[in-house]
Amino acid sequence: MTKNHSALLVMDVQNGIVSHFAEKLEVMAPFQRAVKAARQTGTLVIFVRVGFRTDYPEVSAQNKSFSAITECGGFTVSDSSTQIHDSVAPLPNEPVVTKLRVSAFTGSDLEVILTSQQINTLVLTGIATSGVVLSTLREAADKDYGLVVLSDACLDGDPQVHRVLMDKVFPRQADIMTVDEWAEGLS
Repeated sequence: MTKNHSALLVMDVQNGIVSHFAEKLEVMAPFQRAVKAARQTGTLVIFVRVGFRTDYPEVSAQNKSFSAITECGGFTVSDSSTQIHDSVAPLPNEPVVTKLRVSAFTGSDLEVILTSQQINTLVLTGIATSGVVLSTLREAADKDYGLVVLSDACLDGDPQVHRVLMDKVFPRQADIMTVDEWAEGLS
C-alpha cells in the first residue's frame, strides 16, 4: 500500500451516531489513532457523514432506514447530529463528504475526490460495521479499489455481527488489520 495513493475514510463518526454506539468515549481511541497516523504520514483523511436537506426531498417513504427520520426530524446537514464528532474533528484542509444513503459513495462527491487525488486504496473505519462499512466495502470492491478495514476502528451494535463480518465476510475483499498494525506499515 502506497500512502500517496491511499485515503483513510472515517465514516459516520458524527454526533448523532456516536451517541448511540459509544457509551464510553474510550471506544473512540482507535479512530483517533488512525486519524493521527494518517495525518503524520501524509495519507489523505476523508470524513463521511449522512445528512439531508431540511424538507428531506432525498428520502423515499419506501426506504425503511431513512423514512423514520422524516417523522422524528434531525439529521439535516446543519443539525448537530450530522457534525463530525469532536474526538476526530477534521482539519480545515480535510474533506467532509455528505452522503444520502448507507454507502459512502451514494449521493456524495467521494468518487470525484478519490479520482482527483489518484487514490486507489481505501482504508475503512466507521460506525456501524454492518452499515456504512459493509456497504462502502462492497461498492468500493466493485469499483476495483484496494481495501483495508481497521477492525478496531469499526463499531457495531451487535458484537457477533461485527466479528462475523471481520472474520468471514470482509477478508474476501479486504485486508483486515488493527489500527496499530496499519500505522506500523505506514512508517
